[in-house]
Amino acid sequence: PGILVVLISMIGMFLSGMNIVREREIGTIEQLNVTPIKRYQFVTAKLLPFWIIALFELAVGLVIANLGFGIPFVGSVWLLFAIAGIYLLVVQGMGLFISTVTDTQQQAMFIAWFLMVVFILMGGLFTPIESMPGWAQDLTLINPVAHFIKIMRMVLLKGAGWADVQHLVGLLTVMAALILPAAIFRYRKSTS
Repeated sequence: PGILVVLISMIGMFLSGMNIVREREIGTIEQLNVTPIKRYQFVTAKLLPFWIIALFELAVGLVIANLGFGIPFVGSVWLLFAIAGIYLLVVQGMGLFISTVTDTQQQAMFIAWFLMVVFILMGGLFTPIESMPGWAQDLTLINPVAHFIKIMRMVLLKGAGWADVQHLVGLLTVMAALILPAAIFRYRKSTS
């Protein structure tokens, strides 16, 4: 289920990265800009559907992992869903931030694809972080995928509780608290 959630969240980042840029390119952003909607409401409306879909797909992935492949869940699935909600805010916030700093869909796709590949390859899903060079291990501190993969393994396979993962959740929360306001601040309700 780990790879499924990571891929789904990265696709969500990719799609949310296209969202605002696409509306800017086709001209519908001007119609939204003249409404009394506030910036944070606009960004929330762009984020929420992908967030709900990703949590639903996490549930489907966990059911398939448990029933289809017989993977036992030692820890709390509810704790995992709560943490996944925070993780998805970080990743999709990055996608929305990308869409506010780029001018075209091609630029947004390139940046989102680059981040997606780097986050997944340096997240510890395919290669253990401990076997990476020191500089790469240091870079994983700012990689939300690495933290979420570690949390998933700890909670689902080792039965870790809140006390065991709270420092990693704290890092994800700080990332969300930085990237979401940055995306809201960068979104301008003007065409210039």
